Amino acid sequence: MGWAEIGVILVVAMLVFGPERLPELAKQAGGFVRTVRQMAENAKNDLGREIGQDLSGLQLRDLDPREAVRRTFLDEPSGRTPATAAVTAVSRSLRPGERPPFDTEAT
Repeated sequence: MGWAEIGVILVVAMLVFGPERLPELAKQAGGFVRTVRQMAENAKNDLGREIGQDLSGLQLRDLDPREAVRRTFLDEPSGRTPATAAVTAVSRSLRPGERPPFDTEAT
């Protein structure tokens, strides 16, 4: 929301509630926002306490599905550089009589 939208909301609130009741409503709205923030913080702390140390290093970014796909498919595993990954990913046709590669760990 920009300043223009906030100004429109204030003008409408002034017309609807009147200048006498507006300060009291602003005070109630502030208290409501403060209470909601405190409840969210308490819920976050309770969840962290319940989960314990198992997921203590978990970041909110780790839960993003796009980040999981990026990490799984786009990051190179340790020991492989992008250059060697590109070389191993290139496929070629087998020559007549040539046996296809066999990976003992894949079977």
